[in-house]
Amino acid sequence: MKNNWTINQINDLNGKTVIVTGANSGIGFESAKVLASKGARVYFACRNEFWGNYAKNKVKLEFQHSDVHFLKLDLADLSSIHDFVDNFTSENSQLDILVNNAGIMMCPKMYTKDGFEMQIGTNHFGHFTLTNLLMGLISKTPKSRVVTVSSLYHRLGKINFEDINSGRKYHPVKAYQQSKLANLLFTFELDLKLKENNIDTISVASHPGWTATNLQKYKFSFKMLSPFIAQKPEMGALPTLFAATDNSIKGGDFIGPKILEIWGSPQKVDSSKKSKDKFTAKKLWELSETLTKIGRTNY
Repeated sequence: MKNNWTINQINDLNGKTVIVTGANSGIGFESAKVLASKGARVYFACRNEFWGNYAKNKVKLEFQHSDVHFLKLDLADLSSIHDFVDNFTSENSQLDILVNNAGIMMCPKMYTKDGFEMQIGTNHFGHFTLTNLLMGLISKTPKSRVVTVSSLYHRLGKINFEDINSGRKYHPVKAYQQSKLANLLFTFELDLKLKENNIDTISVASHPGWTATNLQKYKFSFKMLSPFIAQKPEMGALPTLFAATDNSIKGGDFIGPKILEIWGSPQKVDSSKKSKDKFTAKKLWELSETLTKIGRTNY
């Protein structure tokens, strides 16, 4: 692993095509901006059309020769995910990097259009559906990557298969922890499937440590402490960018900040024992196939 890795170490990305979900703000925006500045064709995949186009145009103003696009994507609506994939695949014949970044954190009890609890629905089921619908394109793109953004909170998470949508007893923090653990179980199970089928694609994960973003709007304590403790989104995006671009990355890697996994330059970090449980990962994958109605995934 490199010490004090920076965006200056990212190679030229001309000819690469990238999707970043939730690219309108926070680490998603910073990731999309940097990837575009390095020459990649970048799609801002965002729920809000105004803010998605605003973010795209902001990058275009700063990097006039950048190849940036907006496509509407609401991860809390399976039909929107299908529409996004149809629109993207009609315009593109390759997908080099998919960054599953968008998310919602510790929100009041809400449900997606399809009846999922909002956090597991958006953070996991939405990205599970998106990735699998795009896998035909990803798998035929040489050296492609899927980067899924998790959180330190995964360490406290537990997959409640008896009540995956937290309908019996909702706690916003526990629901968030579950969704972030699900992100890692998905990452590792996907990487296993890719290796078993000799597909030239890797699945990796990252987390931003403590970074000041709009995700924290539902948690008063975070909003109060972030100005004093949190790092800026430019730093919080580094683990994602490192995972998405560096030649040293291997399938199944997990990247986070190196200072207590809260601040600093990116490096490979370890995840919880629960995130590596193959039985749980397989069971969650099969449940996700059923609930999202995408059918059995055969690569």
